[in-house]
Amino acid sequence: MAVSRHQVVHEKLARALEAMSSRDGPGLVLPSGMSPEFALELFTSQLTSRLIDFEARAMKARDEGYYTIGSAGHEGSACVAACLEPEDICFLHYRSGAFMMQRARQFPGETPVFDTLLSLAASAEDPASGGRHKVWGSKRMNVPPQTSTIASHLPKALGAAFAIGRTEAIRKNRSHRARAAVPDEQSAIAMASFGDASLNHSTALGAINAAAWACHQRLPLPLLLVCEDNQIGISVRTPSGWIEPQYPSRQNLGYFRGDGLDLVSAHSAARAAVDWVRQRRRPALLHLRMVRLMGHAGSDIEQSYRSNEEIEAGEALDPVVRSAQILVDAGVCDAGDLLRLYHELTERIQRASREASRRRKLTSAAEIMSSLAPIDEAAFAEELAKETPPDVRLRIFGGEDRLPEKKRPRHMAMLLNWGLHDLMIRYPEILIFGEDVAKKGGVYNVTTQLYERFGVARVFNTLLDEQSVLGVALGAAQVGYLPCPEIQYLAYLVHASDQIRGEAASQQFFSNGAFANPMVIRVAGLAYQKGFGGHFHNDNGFAFLREIPGLILAAPSRGDDAVGVLRTCFALAKSSGRVVVFLEPIALYMAKDLYEDGDEAWNFKYPPLDHSVPLGEVRIYGAEPVSDLTIVTYANGVPMSLRVAKRLEARGHRVRVVDLRWLTPLPREALLDEAAMASRVLVVDEGRRTGGIGEEILALLAESGPRGLPLGRVAGKDCYVPLAAAANLVLVSEADIEKKARQLLAEEGS
Repeated sequence: MAVSRHQVVHEKLARALEAMSSRDGPGLVLPSGMSPEFALELFTSQLTSRLIDFEARAMKARDEGYYTIGSAGHEGSACVAACLEPEDICFLHYRSGAFMMQRARQFPGETPVFDTLLSLAASAEDPASGGRHKVWGSKRMNVPPQTSTIASHLPKALGAAFAIGRTEAIRKNRSHRARAAVPDEQSAIAMASFGDASLNHSTALGAINAAAWACHQRLPLPLLLVCEDNQIGISVRTPSGWIEPQYPSRQNLGYFRGDGLDLVSAHSAARAAVDWVRQRRRPALLHLRMVRLMGHAGSDIEQSYRSNEEIEAGEALDPVVRSAQILVDAGVCDAGDLLRLYHELTERIQRASREASRRRKLTSAAEIMSSLAPIDEAAFAEELAKETPPDVRLRIFGGEDRLPEKKRPRHMAMLLNWGLHDLMIRYPEILIFGEDVAKKGGVYNVTTQLYERFGVARVFNTLLDEQSVLGVALGAAQVGYLPCPEIQYLAYLVHASDQIRGEAASQQFFSNGAFANPMVIRVAGLAYQKGFGGHFHNDNGFAFLREIPGLILAAPSRGDDAVGVLRTCFALAKSSGRVVVFLEPIALYMAKDLYEDGDEAWNFKYPPLDHSVPLGEVRIYGAEPVSDLTIVTYANGVPMSLRVAKRLEARGHRVRVVDLRWLTPLPREALLDEAAMASRVLVVDEGRRTGGIGEEILALLAESGPRGLPLGRVAGKDCYVPLAAAANLVLVSEADIEKKARQLLAEEGS
């Protein structure tokens, strides 16, 4: 019969403290750097964390608590917290209760016990997440909350360390100092903790590889990785000797090992590792032995996969008991002192638990979503009105006659390039990075000359790993930069999408708006590219982005709109912390003509500096507000639909074309306004039929549009895009659009 081990562990701890006595022989001498007062402080943090774990189980039994993954056995993390400075940014493992109890001591006035209990009770007053999830987080303590996705926080820890190191490089280089706004901290490090099972995850391995890659190039990267090794991941054991042989000899990564079950050993190893990273500005792995007590969580029946002997052997290693013995052996206190502390903390925690359980819960969807996708309207307007310094513009572009507004109409790629120049002048904290963006200027020349004009401190290449690229963006945003990573192709983003879905876009939600990851992610994508085909360079599927809560997704079809939309995207990121994906249609980068060869009707003038495209505003083609047919489309669908519209107009039909420009959130009001004036609506969706944006548009019009409005849709096939001319067989074509339009207009039978 399975026995509840948390009660067993609790009783063993109480009995051990009661029976604690100094062992025979000479007394233990604490090492230098660990005073008796400090040792007692560490123990108190450990014991507090353990007692909160016990109370979490009791709250669950009373139906007052909703999270039982505890920190029992991982209390050695308090020693790591004690070695860090307040300015160090910390990305924590979910078993970090003792860490948080200890770190709070650096910030007078913090109430970590009550705050943790509010979080366990899912109270709306929980300062970490506002009751949305049990996370470790605090703005004041520089601890951004993390999700439980395995190892997904390591890339952004890498990014934070890289950005801190980049700040140091900027400060040392006077030629860049006037060009870049940087955070103030000059000696900070970034820290991330995780379990041994996480160290096998490809995300962790990619982050560690990227850290070593940067270090190999002598880039400063002060990153402390802490592996809390309890030798098991839920029920899967980590093979004995798996981690130790791999990392001590790894180039460009320091390695430190300590016993997290022993207060003195854990603190000594943590101090050595932290000092090494802080002084050398290089990454290191701190490998601490831990033990998991009380199972993975309250719902975990540990006896189903571990023998009682194995479970009891782990319980015999209880680090809190061991710390208590160290205190007694060192003469810091006796059993009576320990018991008094135990009972005082127990009473305090139980009293606080009852109070936390009574505190207000989240009561509406609006309240839950309030931190998901905020827009600070006043700050947003201020960002849009921000001046782009004219003297800097003249210097960067090379004179009055070379300013982009003096140039003739050009294609999208050129206008985007000029737009990025102006945005980097307006926002000195922008960093542009990715694969091939520096000297090469990007695969499609969109970042040409940015490297030469703004320097390697702000425009730089990365290794070919999209998870690390996005991780750099996440971490850089956390420490004060405004990142603009480039993902070379839409298909390359899919495997790294959790860095957007699980980390970037969720940060404001899970931190109750305290933290944000402002960024604009530029992605070259969609289909119809000529001469360089196949699925991976012509991917037309982006449903995986549209379903991410809080994400803004934009896709312009023409150069001047691209600049105007991009300015809005950066203003939203800067003012409101928003995460934006800016989808650039590859096939339209160099498009110049619209109706016939040489007409240059798809070249446009560079828009004035005060021009931007409001979020949710569509572009309308067609003078008459009332139409026989309204075509709703985006990106490559716009020029195709305009050509079809011209042919239909020649046959006497009134046609309007609506360019969405904003794909998420969908411009609902604008679409419903257009539908109210339309006789028929045709949705042209260049994406795949299943999961495409056309589904959402049709659902909106069917549910909220005029009753009986005839609707139609043209969409791509549910297929990968093949090479060469075969691609046209699965993509939307002008012939498809025209055929469906004529059916809706009753020119052809359906």
